[in-house]
Amino acid sequence: MVQINPSILSADFARLAQDAERVAGQDGADWLHVDVMDNHFVPNLTIGLPVVESLSRATATPLDCHLMIEEPDRWAPQYVEAGAGSVTFHAEAAAAPVRLAREIKAKGARAAMALKPATPIEPYEDLLPELDMLLVMTVEPGFGGQAFLDIMLPKIRRTRQLIEKHGLEMWLQVDGGVSAETIERCAEAGADVFVAGNAVYGTDDPAAAVRMLRQQAEEAGVRACRH
Repeated sequence: MVQINPSILSADFARLAQDAERVAGQDGADWLHVDVMDNHFVPNLTIGLPVVESLSRATATPLDCHLMIEEPDRWAPQYVEAGAGSVTFHAEAAAAPVRLAREIKAKGARAAMALKPATPIEPYEDLLPELDMLLVMTVEPGFGGQAFLDIMLPKIRRTRQLIEKHGLEMWLQVDGGVSAETIERCAEAGADVFVAGNAVYGTDDPAAAVRMLRQQAEEAGVRACRH
């Protein structure tokens, strides 16, 4: 099932509650994607626990927190407590990814792991059954508005093949440069959860942009199944 997760990194930080509502409702956002950056793991600083806690109270749309931070083993469980429904940690930063995934799930959220563009999926094959979602970054993490990296499409395909090989009910998310021009290629490669920032919040009608992206991804997925 296709899911569209608008990234609030592209929203107006002075109007987060209002911008959350602009993509809510029927056929609206499935999740709100919240990019947490610490200026250590990535060269940017965004928001943290207090904002996530406030946003979770201000919207009915569940929060998908992507932690681009050092020491996720220490911090990730606190994001569940702050109201996140899904928490993504980076494979490159986690000291004990299996234990961390289990702790996130034990606290009641979905556990996800992200891979930077240069990080291969294959070393993590045995870990996949511990996860609810795998995030393939299609740009270098740290900043919104970057151009989509086409060279990630084979990695998305390989990841989908590994998920199917193990018979997992796992979501495959892509994040970075997802737009009307790129979403179909991602869907055809096997992704089913799409993070979109500027492609949603950079438009006059974010809710309409969500609907259009969903339609494009669904149609591309159907085409891929026929081949």
